[in-house]
Amino acid sequence: MNAFFEYPAAAAFGRILPKNKIYERAGATKALKDLYITQVDQITWTYKLAPETINLAAVKSVTEIQIFSITLRMGKLDYEVLRAIDRAIPFPLIFEILWAGRRQVVAAFKRPSEADSTKWVVSDYFESKWVLEETPRQPLPVALDLGALYEQMLTALMTSEASTDEDIQARVARMEAVRAKTREIERIKRRLDREKQFNKRVAINNELRVAKQRLVELQQLELAEADERQPATSE
Repeated sequence: MNAFFEYPAAAAFGRILPKNKIYERAGATKALKDLYITQVDQITWTYKLAPETINLAAVKSVTEIQIFSITLRMGKLDYEVLRAIDRAIPFPLIFEILWAGRRQVVAAFKRPSEADSTKWVVSDYFESKWVLEETPRQPLPVALDLGALYEQMLTALMTSEASTDEDIQARVARMEAVRAKTREIERIKRRLDREKQFNKRVAINNELRVAKQRLVELQQLELAEADERQPATSE
């Protein structure tokens, strides 16, 4: 599924979001403010997908979906910039990133915390490929409510291995586990490259082998669960 959607005119919002408002609401540090200054040119709240704008019912976890457009100063964006906006705005967000005549969609799975309904849990970020700005968009997915629409919009950013009928929270958790284990393997490799003592290299190699095996298990689980959901074919 193409992750670039055509949003209805009735949902247009078109409001510039001042950076200082994000700083205030997200409790931005100096380091985060520096990222905004060096990387972000402008943030525009472009669309508001809500019952009154797209005629879809709200659900408890998704009462509205906000679309933000972020124009960059440079071809780089630290995702802590997006996480600060996610912390500042209490709705699920979809970001469209603009740079040098191209665009990309980025979003995290965002849900109310089960422990504290006033706070939000934000997953890792998922992203589309960069495309030219003039690349055609597709209609919004058909959905019964805003929750189902949000899931489909996120699914468009995920790898093809994920089963389309899997619970979105379980799918995100599994994909995050694969990413985390991949990062762990890279850290172990760097330690191995730096280590000169033979006995310590042996120990790190063992650690690396265990981590790689766990990654394979996670990936096989992902593929196996996807296969189980495939419809059976008759002979």
